[in-house]
Amino acid sequence: MAASLLDDAPNLLEDVIARYRDRVDYLAIRLEESEGTDILLRGGRLESLSENLSIGGQVRACFKGGWGFASFNRIDTLLERIEEAIAAARTIGDDETILAPIDPVRDRYRLPLQGTDPRHIPLTDKKALCDHYADILRATDDRVTSTLVRYGDSAQRIWLATSDGTLLEQSWVDMEMRFAATARNGSTVQTGRETTGSRNGYEDLLNLDDQVCSAARRAVEALSLPPVKGGTYTVVIDPVLTGLFVHEAFGHLSEADMAYENPDLLETMSIGRRFGPDDLQIFDGAAPPGHRGSYRYDDEGTPATTTQLITNGVLTGRLHSRETAGKLGETPTGNARCLNYHYPPLVRMTNTWIDRGSTPVDTLIDGIADGVYARNWLGGMTNGEMFTFTAGEAWVIRNGQLAEPVRDVTLSGNAFKTLADIEAIGDDFYWDESGGCGKGGQSGLPVGCGGPSLRIRNVVVGGDA
Repeated sequence: MAASLLDDAPNLLEDVIARYRDRVDYLAIRLEESEGTDILLRGGRLESLSENLSIGGQVRACFKGGWGFASFNRIDTLLERIEEAIAAARTIGDDETILAPIDPVRDRYRLPLQGTDPRHIPLTDKKALCDHYADILRATDDRVTSTLVRYGDSAQRIWLATSDGTLLEQSWVDMEMRFAATARNGSTVQTGRETTGSRNGYEDLLNLDDQVCSAARRAVEALSLPPVKGGTYTVVIDPVLTGLFVHEAFGHLSEADMAYENPDLLETMSIGRRFGPDDLQIFDGAAPPGHRGSYRYDDEGTPATTTQLITNGVLTGRLHSRETAGKLGETPTGNARCLNYHYPPLVRMTNTWIDRGSTPVDTLIDGIADGVYARNWLGGMTNGEMFTFTAGEAWVIRNGQLAEPVRDVTLSGNAFKTLADIEAIGDDFYWDESGGCGKGGQSGLPVGCGGPSLRIRNVVVGGDA
């Protein structure tokens, strides 16, 4: 797609929408151009280095509740792809198209950068930055046996036109770096990880020496630590683990496509049901500026919002696309997102957080006779409402004081029971911009998560991760 044709995208989109709109109940066409950089150093050796340019689009058509989808990377095949999507929708559709109404949008919006656009940074400088961080990881200790540094940036510009009258142009830039160090002492192997991301500017990826070094340091120090004694404990977690928990263990359950396709989950996630203490407030929204999950409009043209999912411990909201909102009789929340033009939009989180509480963070461990304090994350997995997370660092809590550090700390439980077992919510707060969310084959979608420190009773703490 030549630059001149991209500049004419609005006229092209309006023309084809007008031509085909009467053949289906709903038609949406997205055109997209993106460019980015990917660098991977493993063990200090360059494994991949690439700059890429991608141009393409997608067509979504809905007829009598049936959806047709087609993607393409040649603009001269647009009409063929529209025909394919319409034919698929008309073949499948046998019910009713229910899409919650939104006001048509006609707008151009560029997500502002506070710093330097990474597209203005030479590739050699990006490679040198990766080399610098790889050197730090390797130089930390002779017991560091393998390292990984990954750099990625991407810039996307999209045009969206729908049969409802929306005509939208939107663009943004996203950056991420990942660091890992593995240390070995005999048969004992430990890994430390750090991740950072930004939609503000290239400068946010600079001067991370201390953060990078801490990944390797944690791996080395954990070699000599005793494993935690498995059991059920009162646990205090830091804001980073809180953000991971609210995203993975609760946020996905709030995505309405998960609920309306699963009657049991829909009953469990009943609006008005109590899930936590009176001071528990949980939110998701792309409206707060400056975070990796922030934007002006979602990929259906719905304006970004902030949705309060839990209010005073009670479920009061969920995340929607136009279809899920229509089917459940609720309001679209601007959470229909796709990774790129290869995929249709799904209901996805944006920035998800637990609001700060009133308990002084320094007092959260008071009165705990035998517990665990865990901070940062090493990995994790969820299966429905069940979760298991591995902490990056942990200490025993004994008689209200931090005692010896321990390793191989996993925290497991049921998301709903864990919310109900929150004993205290700290007065601190931290935004973690390192998230890349996966769902429906679309991995690496930028999100933000945040929260305060939490004190939770009855957490199952396992040993070797």
